[in-house]
Amino acid sequence: MTDLVRRFIFEKRPVRGHWVNLEGAWRDLRAHADYPPAVRELLGQAVAASVLLAATLKFRGTLTFQLQGDGAANLLVAQCTHDFRLRAVAHFDAEAVRGIEADTRRGAVFRQLVGADGKITVTIEADEKSMRYQGVVPLTGTSLSESLESYFATSEQLPTRVLLAADDTRAAGLLVQRLPDAAADTDTSEDVVSVWEVAGRGIESVGGAALLHTPVEELLAQGFPGTDLRLFRGAPVLFECRCSCGRVAGLLRALGEDEVRDVLKEQGAVTVTCEFCSRPYRFSASDVETLFTEGQADGSAAIH
Repeated sequence: MTDLVRRFIFEKRPVRGHWVNLEGAWRDLRAHADYPPAVRELLGQAVAASVLLAATLKFRGTLTFQLQGDGAANLLVAQCTHDFRLRAVAHFDAEAVRGIEADTRRGAVFRQLVGADGKITVTIEADEKSMRYQGVVPLTGTSLSESLESYFATSEQLPTRVLLAADDTRAAGLLVQRLPDAAADTDTSEDVVSVWEVAGRGIESVGGAALLHTPVEELLAQGFPGTDLRLFRGAPVLFECRCSCGRVAGLLRALGEDEVRDVLKEQGAVTVTCEFCSRPYRFSASDVETLFTEGQADGSAAIH
């Protein structure tokens, strides 16, 4: 049931949904990073949101979901490709995060993390003809789920209900949307409204723990009892960062031999850490020597 995104539809009704549950990909994404629990939970929700967003679109390229605010976690970025390969990173003030109280009021921790003035930016960079789309909406409500619902209402004009959850082991999301298509001939407008109300109540009835740990078939049966649903086969979701030793080697060459050798002299080795996955790439003295040897232009220096 994990590391999958699956689509479902309300039969003969203009309502669709997507479900995602991540375990291995969520673990691999954080393999070289250590986030405080509150930041980790919000980042997991952002990762699940990026997959749900990508699943609702038809494109080839990369979708970037960015949350920026003036709180303790001032920047979260999650990227998901059309074939569901993802990476993510969070920037935060460690001291400010430690000062966040475990306030039980609805949305209190969320607002302390993102602040009072923030925004969500969704950027789609499509491979075809270098097309680029960007939507920006202010952070609203008391959760990332509510903010994402606002994004769909503002940028996509699609009524949408969203539930997001994350903990140390899993990140998950559930989304239902009312589509703009005309209803089927057998439907009436009242019928469509009624079905949409059922979908909304279904989202509200599902708790975060159930979303994280309940198989999707059981989850949908519990959330939308008596509803005729069709659940489609899932697509795998994988963690994949774009960093590599070859890319880092190219970066160091672009930086220049003198500057790289100065760092080597001062620190005994040159270490470059990927901003997204926090994986360190260490170049020893011999690696640097190989890096700038004439004819060595393939970035094949050994990485320790």
